[in-house]
Amino acid sequence: MRQAEPFKLILQRAEARKGGPAALRALLSEPRTTAELSALPDNLLLAELTKKIFQSGFVWRVVRQKWPGFCEVFFDFDIEKMLLLSDEMLEQKAQDPRIIRNLSKVFTIRDNALMIYHLQREHGSFANFIANWPTSDIIGLWAYLKKHGARLGGNTGPYALRAIGKDTFLLTQDVEAYLKAYGVFDGSSSSKKSLQQIQHQFNQWQQESGLSLQQISQTIALSIGENYAGMQQ
Repeated sequence: MRQAEPFKLILQRAEARKGGPAALRALLSEPRTTAELSALPDNLLLAELTKKIFQSGFVWRVVRQKWPGFCEVFFDFDIEKMLLLSDEMLEQKAQDPRIIRNLSKVFTIRDNALMIYHLQREHGSFANFIANWPTSDIIGLWAYLKKHGARLGGNTGPYALRAIGKDTFLLTQDVEAYLKAYGVFDGSSSSKKSLQQIQHQFNQWQQESGLSLQQISQTIALSIGENYAGMQQ
């Protein structure tokens, strides 16, 4: 089994595929800084969690089109107002035609507002909690959201963090395929052991490159894509 490449080789391949260093750099996005994350209002973070929950297993375009309706129905995701919603009120809102009518997902809004409320009391804000979590253990933050939040397991939590601006890698199809082919992990990518192996490799690449986890993840995807089958040969 092959070993993971030095990141400079992945970078060179991505640059060659995308038209050079400048062209590749234009395709990469920056995460928010710790200060920028800390300054975000918690209702915005609850909104992003909710958006990704509703997008999971659904057409993202439809969720985006209906999002203004979500903000109207759920009072712009004000945390205190969400906590005051009874089961009956949530059931009524779940029938509102302005949103995607999915009762179990609607209930996650209050559940995740409660998680945020508890973290506000301990950390000042949910945004502070997210901002100050070390990216060297980003999988630990994934696990926290899965355990303490509602329907934030799998890729939902990581995609929500990316949308918020927290630096995280994503196990997209291309990224997971590369990591598997190069023996970064064995077995299921969702197992605790595999995630630890993946985190360790990303930490090494970050030390080598000085790039964010987000940029490393994006570079890997851009280095293979539809050429993945040829790369294996």
